[in-house]
Amino acid sequence: MNEGRVILNQERFALTIERLCQQLIEEYDDFNATCLVGIQTGGAVLTDRICQRIQEILGIPKLAHGKLDITFYRDDFRRRDKPLAPSATEMDFIVEDKNVVLIDDVLYTGRTTQAALTALNHFGRPRSVELLVMVDRRFNRHLPVQPDFVGIVIDALDEAYVRVEWQEETGEDRILLFADK
Repeated sequence: MNEGRVILNQERFALTIERLCQQLIEEYDDFNATCLVGIQTGGAVLTDRICQRIQEILGIPKLAHGKLDITFYRDDFRRRDKPLAPSATEMDFIVEDKNVVLIDDVLYTGRTTQAALTALNHFGRPRSVELLVMVDRRFNRHLPVQPDFVGIVIDALDEAYVRVEWQEETGEDRILLFADK
């Protein structure tokens, strides 16, 4: 893979997460009837960050949040050359009659979101579901999925690849764009 071009550096990355947190607070106030659900794996890291920051801003000790694995809900999991390795689902609550903010790092074709909505049904029937993504690749949808909260929009060709890097994993928060996979 070639050298990626930095689309969002660490400083702008932090500002983007702060903005997303403020938008969620405006929408959901005290989060009494709202939970955050991160799609494994990139969405789970983003969920942890957002949850921690909202708790700091609001001064609340706990915000309902979890991590959802969608591996076996994907429409392509049987079409792979090798078996997929699932991540853990960590949801110690049900979503019945709650506002759910489904969180992912990159929205590309919409298939991951579709799988997450199906998997979420096993945890109850939510009052509403809204989608938050760090990156929206809006020109590559296969399904009619649109985010409600967006960190950054990247208009890239199909051959391009967007990667979100997290400080916990790579030592720096940033978003990179690669010309080809």
